[in-house]
Amino acid sequence: MIDVPVLEARPRTFQSENWILDPGVYWKRVGTVRAVDLAPFVDNVGPLWLNAGSTRKGRNDEIHVDLANKLDSPLALVHVAGITIAVFSPGAAFGDPKRRVQAHFELGGDGYRLWVTDPVYERQFLAQADGEYRLGPCFLTISLGEPYKDHVYKLVAAIIEAT
Repeated sequence: MIDVPVLEARPRTFQSENWILDPGVYWKRVGTVRAVDLAPFVDNVGPLWLNAGSTRKGRNDEIHVDLANKLDSPLALVHVAGITIAVFSPGAAFGDPKRRVQAHFELGGDGYRLWVTDPVYERQFLAQADGEYRLGPCFLTISLGEPYKDHVYKLVAAIIEAT
């Protein structure tokens, strides 16, 4: 648990959780939470908001911005039985060698392929060879990113292994 000093709420459309951080005060670690203690905070077991579209390399990973603006919250905490982490260069066929990390999982009978933005896991898996890696039960914080070309994208913002 971290105490993060904030100055004021700054909600924008569907991103109601946005706050302005106080740059003059350091963040402070105030405690820890075990993964098993997260269960009461799980948001849902069904689809992540709307399964309204998929990108070329994703699955159920995009929502048109007009639909996203009608959502109550851009964050979800979910529990999954396991995930597969894929490390690859999605643009390699077009001359872009940039490697990315993607999480594949099922939730409520729906399959998802979402980009991982958790800096710890992203760094850990980018240090591995291209391929697929299996993780057991996890809690995932799913976030809706900033709009890009009339869509918002579902991202895995945090991975917490339920060991």
